[in-house]
Amino acid sequence: MAADLKLFILAGEASGDRLAAALVHEMKLRQPVRLSGVGGSELAGEGLRSLFPMEELSVMGFSDVAKRLPRLYWRLGQAARAALRERPDVVVLVDSQVFSAELAKRLRRGGYRGAILLYVAPAVWAWRPERAPKLMPLFDEVLSILPFEPAAMERLGGPRTTYVGHPALARLPFRPAIPERGPLLLLPGSRDGEISRTLGMMRDTALALRDHPRVTSFILPTTPAQAARLREATTSWPVPVEVLADDAAKRRAFGAAIAAIAVTGTVTLELALADVPMATTYVADAGQVRRFFKYEVKFVSLPNIILDRPVVPEVLLAAPDAPKLIETIRRVLDGQGVAAAQVAAFAELRALMEKGAPEAPLQSAAERVLAHAGNTTPGR
Repeated sequence: MAADLKLFILAGEASGDRLAAALVHEMKLRQPVRLSGVGGSELAGEGLRSLFPMEELSVMGFSDVAKRLPRLYWRLGQAARAALRERPDVVVLVDSQVFSAELAKRLRRGGYRGAILLYVAPAVWAWRPERAPKLMPLFDEVLSILPFEPAAMERLGGPRTTYVGHPALARLPFRPAIPERGPLLLLPGSRDGEISRTLGMMRDTALALRDHPRVTSFILPTTPAQAARLREATTSWPVPVEVLADDAAKRRAFGAAIAAIAVTGTVTLELALADVPMATTYVADAGQVRRFFKYEVKFVSLPNIILDRPVVPEVLLAAPDAPKLIETIRRVLDGQGVAAAQVAAFAELRALMEKGAPEAPLQSAAERVLAHAGNTTPGR
């Protein structure tokens, strides 16, 4: 019988927690795995006892990070000491790009000579391409969820990058057709700052659409960590909202939805893979706005980025603007052929993600991690 593989894994937000849990589950089908690290409810389901609450790392934007900087540094040191003490066979850091890079630096300085993998490539093709070569000494390999990223990373001088797809391909089936009527999904993000900046707009949008003939109800899928907060916040809304934190219930909601309004993030890719028409939005802080204009970003939602065209409307804001969001989702619901055009594009996106690019075909994330684990000497 194979010895337990010692895996240190870290996820800093809900989407990363889902990716990490799917990875661990797949690895366990091949070999026993002993876990340590940081994660949320999904990784807990795979047996991880998190060093500290994952939500402490779930920050986005300069203002959010600045508020939590001392605690983030404290948690960084705690995670590094734990990983060095555990002497894992391999380290996998999932997204949370700044925290992951800093943790990798500390592990290298601390003498860890095993493999460190980054799961989810940083968007160096959009923001600060000069970062790519700086990743070389930190990560032995990057596991990418977007099919064009291996070629982009190679072009920019970054570490080896392998396209491993997204577990939503298996978890969320592509619907044969959009229903004529159904619930409208409200997805205000998983980070505290995102929710605070977006939830009021979603409330106003639900109020404006409560009598829409195609909208039967409003469902707010969220994480277990945010469920209580969002149930309390939506109790006072003038329209009823069902808050769902159970994964099976969320999948059923995706299957029944007429459309969705989603904060830009990994969930936009999940919606596209499930064939749910949508509008995306993001309320940025001042630092994010400056960065957006500095790098002349073309798209911010993953379906648009992958297909390199404006499939999904993006409502990008420096301050909440409910009327603009309402107008945009009305076009998705009522516009002639708008939802159908999204559906056709989503089918194209799913086919691409199921195969990968010609130069970067789809590979198994678990097999890539296990390959490194078999070629490392922990704590040398």
